[in-house]
Amino acid sequence: MARSLPSKNKILEYVNQSPRKVGVREIARAFGVDGERKAALKKMLREMRRDGEIGRRAGRRERPGGLPAVAVVEVSGLDEDGEALARPVAWDDDDRPPPVIRMVAERRGRPAPGPGERLLVRLQRDGDGYLARTIRRLPTAPASVLGVFDVVEGQGRIRSTDKRARHELVVATGESLGAVPGELVRVEVMAGSRLGLRKAKIVERLEGDADGSRSVSLIAIHDHAIPTVFPDSALEQAAASGPAPADEREDLRSIPLVTIDGDDARDFDDAVWAAPDTDPANPDGWRVVVAIADVSWYVPPRSPLDVEATRRGNSVYFPDRVVPMLPEALSNGWCSLNPDEDRPCVTVRMWIDAAGKVRRHRFARAVMRSAARLTYGRIQAARDGRPDDLTEGLMDTVVDPLYGAYGALAKARKRRGALELELPERRIVIDEFGEVASIETPPRLDSHKLIEEFMIAANVAAAETLDKRRKGVLYRVHDEPSAEKLEGLRRVLDGIGLKLARGQRMTPAVFNRVLAQAAAAGEARLVGEMVLRSQAQAEYAPLNIGHFGLALRRYCHFTSPIRRYADLQVHRALIAGLGLGEDGPVEAEEEGEADLAGLGKHLSFTERRAAKAERDAVDRFTAAYLAERVGTEFAATIAGATRAGLFVTLEDTGANGLIPIRSLPDDYYQHDERRQALRGRRTGRTYRLGEAIRVRLIEANPLTGGMIMEVVERDASASRRGGRGSMRTGRRR
Repeated sequence: MARSLPSKNKILEYVNQSPRKVGVREIARAFGVDGERKAALKKMLREMRRDGEIGRRAGRRERPGGLPAVAVVEVSGLDEDGEALARPVAWDDDDRPPPVIRMVAERRGRPAPGPGERLLVRLQRDGDGYLARTIRRLPTAPASVLGVFDVVEGQGRIRSTDKRARHELVVATGESLGAVPGELVRVEVMAGSRLGLRKAKIVERLEGDADGSRSVSLIAIHDHAIPTVFPDSALEQAAASGPAPADEREDLRSIPLVTIDGDDARDFDDAVWAAPDTDPANPDGWRVVVAIADVSWYVPPRSPLDVEATRRGNSVYFPDRVVPMLPEALSNGWCSLNPDEDRPCVTVRMWIDAAGKVRRHRFARAVMRSAARLTYGRIQAARDGRPDDLTEGLMDTVVDPLYGAYGALAKARKRRGALELELPERRIVIDEFGEVASIETPPRLDSHKLIEEFMIAANVAAAETLDKRRKGVLYRVHDEPSAEKLEGLRRVLDGIGLKLARGQRMTPAVFNRVLAQAAAAGEARLVGEMVLRSQAQAEYAPLNIGHFGLALRRYCHFTSPIRRYADLQVHRALIAGLGLGEDGPVEAEEEGEADLAGLGKHLSFTERRAAKAERDAVDRFTAAYLAERVGTEFAATIAGATRAGLFVTLEDTGANGLIPIRSLPDDYYQHDERRQALRGRRTGRTYRLGEAIRVRLIEANPLTGGMIMEVVERDASASRRGGRGSMRTGRRR
């Protein structure tokens, strides 16, 4: 079986440790890459040179952790003193924020750069940030800002939805476009001097009032430019859809396949079934069927639906609404495996031994009929001995066999050493009026893990099938953590008495040991967050480097074609490669590697865009919920220490807020970047990452999602986490 390519981080580690210049030949020899795989290695190295990860001449990587001496930056706003702040244009690391860049004042007579302007600058280190001097201004379109229109003393004002914006904008005379107070608008910032508030003109009035929780998702949608309106041609194509013929499809309607999803799910694209394997050659083994909605039947390549689905890339899920990849007639209709309705599907049958190893698998196109729409809580209650009227009749034929097969798959996961991160997730509960009723942290159930393991097994089977047939496929790849991020994690762990040894081969099992030690020390949540931040970002690519987190050599996404375009691409490749039909998807021309690489980058971008929009919406909903509790005290944990102050996470809701450095008890505090701490110069009072403290909520802004806190005292449990006793709130600096 062919080995996968070395990861980018492995290549970078080899290049940086080499005492002399290295090229393709040396790298190929070091990692045993030969034959056809050498062409793929060359392509990967070209991409790394293009992205600036390795040099063209010396074959060496830039020093990690820093920006180049000359870079292009975009002005992001003003600080409290009116000085311009900027961020690097090329920054694409979602796991950590970009360094603070402060613009040096322009020469007398030259206007200060405004938000949105792009500049070529020379950078100079300034503590843990940079000072930037303008080399030249680059041509850019007027900065676009999303905000809320208001009228103050007869003058139009704009409050930005960006929490980094420190100042309002003034609407120029005659440029209000008829907006009314409280309306969500998009404006363009106009050129002008740095004196006073910047002027802007309204270029678009957006539907809805910006006040209240019901506008939160709308702000996130517009802020991240997420497409929401389907073209008429796509809607017409979806409306014309109907039942797929059952001819030449396997008939699975007699098998009690069930869907298992969350309580609020409306689209069901996967169904599962399991039973003991009766083959004597597979004692205590299992037969498993994973059936996935046959979206490719309804969405032919290059059709209006396909073009729009490609543009969107994926569905986006907010607490109060969904922006689907496909129109509702498909996503909740013909492509959804609704109970008691015939639906076309693509299935994978898997034969699993008692240790969870998949002995063989087979794909087919079929027609199925879901026996029940189950939820995670409902099937877990049945498994725990509390069945209801529906699950009572499914115990022997559905529930018990599913958990039996899951037990085998869980053994295989543990044996291969996949990363075990169990981080709580906030769930925003919306009431009938569109307001936040509560913020919950749902329990992590075995039923969640059951579906995950079934889907992972199906995804691996798809990747292996396409790999053997040498079909172009978008792998789901996850690189090893970079040396820079590992060093940052080590600093965090050192601060709480845990170690991550240097020089050892980094595997998910190494992180699992650290997580177990953190749990024993009462630091599971903090260390889990830090380990997550240290990981590389998973992405879609036609070059397979494996999946580090899952400890898998090859992996792709196959199980969610209703909401992820990458899965639809995999379905089409399977249908074409296995000869599973003569419909539109099979007749389409196969995509070349360059096309797949471009598609992978686009889908990776839309995935990140959706994740950012969803996080921003959750932050705003949380701020709206806590706005009525300003002045309340909360237990919190320090999640970050910067020159701006302390970032804290509230224990009960998981909400994040800032304690400005100026509000800390009377002293001058210095930032210790290595120890992730703020230390008082006079008193030595220190606030460390992971420390438990008690805070008071001072401000919660639903428009931006920002929350400001102040220290009340250290939490009583601080001594357990390395604190230095209680303290009282002192005078402000």
